[in-house]
Amino acid sequence: MTSKAPSNPFRQAEYTLAAHHLHQLPPDTGWEVAIAGRSNAGKSSALNVLTGQKSLARTSKTPGRTQQIVIFRVDDDRRIADLPGYGYAKVPQDLTAHWQQVMQDYFETRESLRGVVLVMDIRHPMKPFDQMMLEWCAATGLPCHVLMTKADKLKRGPAQSALLGVRKILPEGASAQVFSSKSRVGLDQWLAVMRDWYGYPDLDGSGGRSGAD
Repeated sequence: MTSKAPSNPFRQAEYTLAAHHLHQLPPDTGWEVAIAGRSNAGKSSALNVLTGQKSLARTSKTPGRTQQIVIFRVDDDRRIADLPGYGYAKVPQDLTAHWQQVMQDYFETRESLRGVVLVMDIRHPMKPFDQMMLEWCAATGLPCHVLMTKADKLKRGPAQSALLGVRKILPEGASAQVFSSKSRVGLDQWLAVMRDWYGYPDLDGSGGRSGAD
């Protein structure tokens, strides 16, 4: 294990592989955190900000086209799993069914999975896909942290109102915060959650996970 880590160890993340089936994933050991979100929710942009890399997770004007689990290596024991996005992507029904089953199996069987970051557009939260992901997390006992992105698109009052509305309906073990890839509002809070889930030492002694604004 790493006893000391930089304030943002995710800056060293690097692409490893893209898997279409669970058996193609790396060995089920260590720490893995999944990033999930509907197409166009800002998932790729958020990952790029977290890692300080402009194109680690590719962004596209035609979102949701890559229907694969993309693995990024943080170190020998830690990985980020970028899950397929849904929403605007026009994909065949059989492919959608395939991925729904793969995702369900992933949540139920992946022992190294320590938590799920669920990315939602703060202007359009809690769509059916988001509710399904929260249900899977609740059913498997996985902590879920909701990243309400594009907070720069709203004034502070409406943004806080949207945040409180989501928090009221979150299942046990889930938390939420506002975030903006553009202004980097909320980055430190998200980073603290990620460090906590990956077992990195706390930087300030205040505890990694919180639901603070």
